[in-house]
Amino acid sequence: MGNRFELSVVAAGEKWANDRIDAGIQEIQRIEKLLTTFSDDSETNQVNNNASIKPVVVSRETYDLIRRSIMISKVTQGAFDITYGSIDKKLWNFDQNMTSLPDAETAKKMVRLINYRNISLNHEDCSVFLREKGMRIGFGGIGKGYAAERAKLIMMQQGVHSGVVNASGDLNAWGLQPDGKKWTIGIANPDSSHQVFSYLDISGLAVATSGNYEKYVMINGKKYSHTINPRTGLPVTGIKSVTIISTNAEIADAMATPVTIMGVYAGLDMINQMKDIEAIIIDDDDKLYTSKNINII
Repeated sequence: MGNRFELSVVAAGEKWANDRIDAGIQEIQRIEKLLTTFSDDSETNQVNNNASIKPVVVSRETYDLIRRSIMISKVTQGAFDITYGSIDKKLWNFDQNMTSLPDAETAKKMVRLINYRNISLNHEDCSVFLREKGMRIGFGGIGKGYAAERAKLIMMQQGVHSGVVNASGDLNAWGLQPDGKKWTIGIANPDSSHQVFSYLDISGLAVATSGNYEKYVMINGKKYSHTINPRTGLPVTGIKSVTIISTNAEIADAMATPVTIMGVYAGLDMINQMKDIEAIIIDDDDKLYTSKNINII
């Protein structure tokens, strides 16, 4: 998935633990084959290659993930959208060669194919159809959270009562450490990703962070995040990082980016209306904002 996964379990014996971790790894690899855009025979690319041509029958698992993604798009008013794959990657390389932004009109044209409403689902035959030529779906905003949640489930089914799945910083932790304490996780400092901004003690929760410190470009002294606003086609500014805390890793992963796109006040207003989900936001001026049920001392 282009991400580093680390799996940990609490167990009395090393072999027993490694067997459960191997089962979790196999589940992540299975999901990667299903969803990757780097393999022509993946279900994702079968759907993409038949955009505007014909519906493609997919597994119930992929179908349900797409259906849930569309539901998140509706909740976030399009700030989350798996048809982001339609963006021309050549125009958004976010490396040293990128010295200017496209003008607003060009950017708008670039994102014209991003529209979750143009995904047609048929529940009866489990088919997916992209209505517009050139449309593409991708699971970069939800896939690793889904994989982390599935790996946790598989390991729990095999008797793992305590563990952590770390999907490149997006964590899913359950049970307790060997000393009986909750798992302590660190939220990266957006100005220095190798330093910890804050600590949280969690169990039975997932935490995902989206930040502009991982991939960005500096243009005329201003930092632009690799996150593209699907409405404007331009990079997001104003927020350094968003951390989402939820009971489900898929939801945590999926909600971090749209809150970044929506901005501090609209993003927090949305989170405050949802159940079992919280947010911590740091803006470009290092001001801290939290959803209503979080108290930072």
